[in-house]
Order: sequence, then C-alpha cells, then structure tokens
Amino acid sequence: MKNKTWTVRLAAAGVIVAALGGVAFAAGQQGSQSDPLVTLSYLNEKGTPAVLEQVDTKLSEREKQLEDKLSSVKDDYLAEINQRLNGQDTDVESAYITVTLTAGQTLTAQSGCELLLRTGAVTVTGALLDMTDGSALASGGSLIANHLYLATADATVLKAANAVTLMARGSYTIS
Repeated sequence: MKNKTWTVRLAAAGVIVAALGGVAFAAGQQGSQSDPLVTLSYLNEKGTPAVLEQVDTKLSEREKQLEDKLSSVKDDYLAEINQRLNGQDTDVESAYITVTLTAGQTLTAQSGCELLLRTGAVTVTGALLDMTDGSALASGGSLIANHLYLATADATVLKAANAVTLMARGSYTIS
C-alpha cells in the first residue's frame, strides 16, 4: 500500500509539473513576433494609429457634410433677407415686416397685402379696406395710424409725405 500512495503522489506531482510547464510554455509564446496582438508595443505602433486614422477620416467627412449643409442654410437665409430688404417678399403667409419709407417714396401693394401705419403720413392711390373700423378708404385718402388696411386691388400705391414706418405683410414693391 505504501508503494501505491507514493506512486499516486508521484503521478499527481508529475501531472502538476506537466500542467505548470505547459502553462509556462504557452505564456512564453504570447507577445512574440508571430503573435503581436497582445503586446503593448504593437498597440502603440500599429493599432492605435490605424484606429485614429479611421476616426480622423470619418470626422473629416462628417465635418464636410455639415459645412455644406450649413452653407446651404446660410445662403437660403441670406437670399430671404435680401428679398425682404428689397421689398420683394411674395410670401403672403409671412410675418409682418417693418418697412421704412422716406418722403416721396412709394409702396405699391398687390391685392391681399396688409398694411399698418405706425408713424408718418401716407396718401393712397387706389382702394384700401380699413379692417379696423370696417370702412373703405377711397383713392386720395390718408391712412390713419395703427389701423390695419387691406389692399383690395393690384397696384394700390401709397406715397409717403414724410418719413413713414409701416408694418406690411404680403406682396409689395418699393420705389
């Protein structure tokens, strides 16, 4: 029996030594030139720069797309502002725009244009409907401050007698 326990112990010790040897051999093979994926130097020299290059490429592409989109929006916005500043706004649904006329300037309103005199004096050639009190303003009449008027016919002309500030919504031209 004594020989059997020594044999079992010796066999167990052999198995343990062989297992430890196998683990040591496998650990010794990691990080070699044939398997560089686990070495820090490989990650620093090859992996990280490749990933950073891909990220930089994607960021550059996205930046270009966003710059193009922003440029397009800016151009559209500037075109709309220039159109409104030049009095060529044809969008009837737009908000009221402040229009300033100097003495002698005229505003030609198209049918459906809404006008509200804030300051100054204006004479009218054509017909306007005073929506504030429900009356019609005949040709040759003057606008009343803070009354809302609606042009009922194309080419209704408002001539400024002095510096005038109007709120306008709809199609009109200034000359």
